[in-house]
Amino acid sequence: MKKYIEKIYKGTQEEYSNYLKERLINEEKTFTVTANPEILMRGENNPSFDKILSDDNTEIVADGIGVVKSAKLFGINLPGRVTGVELSEDLLKYCAEYDKSVYLFGASNNVLSALIEKLKSTYPNIKIAGFSDGYVKDKQAVFEEIKKLSPDVVLVALGSPLQEELIYNNLADFNKGIFMGVGGSFDVLSGMKKRAPKIFIKLNLEWLYRIAGSPKRWKRFYDGNIKYMLKLRKEAKKSND
Repeated sequence: MKKYIEKIYKGTQEEYSNYLKERLINEEKTFTVTANPEILMRGENNPSFDKILSDDNTEIVADGIGVVKSAKLFGINLPGRVTGVELSEDLLKYCAEYDKSVYLFGASNNVLSALIEKLKSTYPNIKIAGFSDGYVKDKQAVFEEIKKLSPDVVLVALGSPLQEELIYNNLADFNKGIFMGVGGSFDVLSGMKKRAPKIFIKLNLEWLYRIAGSPKRWKRFYDGNIKYMLKLRKEAKKSND
């Protein structure tokens, strides 16, 4: 687990957003994983996902506050979260500003339609290279279409690990593009689902707001966060002995 923590981007949300902007402008291929404890635990327990996270071409940012706090156990100071939803919002804005195209893959048809309508209203000149909801059976076929279109940004909202696996398995076939798995970001960006109130975000309690709204998340939170912290504490203790 320590190897993932050491690899995480050490700057702020704004700094990473500006970094992606430069990569976008210069057409430098980039694959970003927005990691929470659940994602890092998956890498620890799944060899194929470990390969994705460990690859030198995979960049990792700390989307979850648990990742930020746990880094301190290894003497690593992360200034704060770098969230996928905010990076997605910034990338869409950059596409409009710098005449770049985006492909949107994931979520339901209703959410996707609402997102596209909102984007066209907010950024009338935005280039949407293509889109597909996340319920298509042949998801690889969608990526074959994306390869032909060669967009500048590819946002995949299929949930982890599927979104990261699809990107990683196809990445070598692209010469450019910013690729990011964005989970439920389309729901928020489309306005179909409200993000946590600002006070929750400011206090790093966005996770609590989500759990309160969906009690079924408690088990997932325990498996992905409590177990994660226990494991990290053991690992940190061994490395410090």
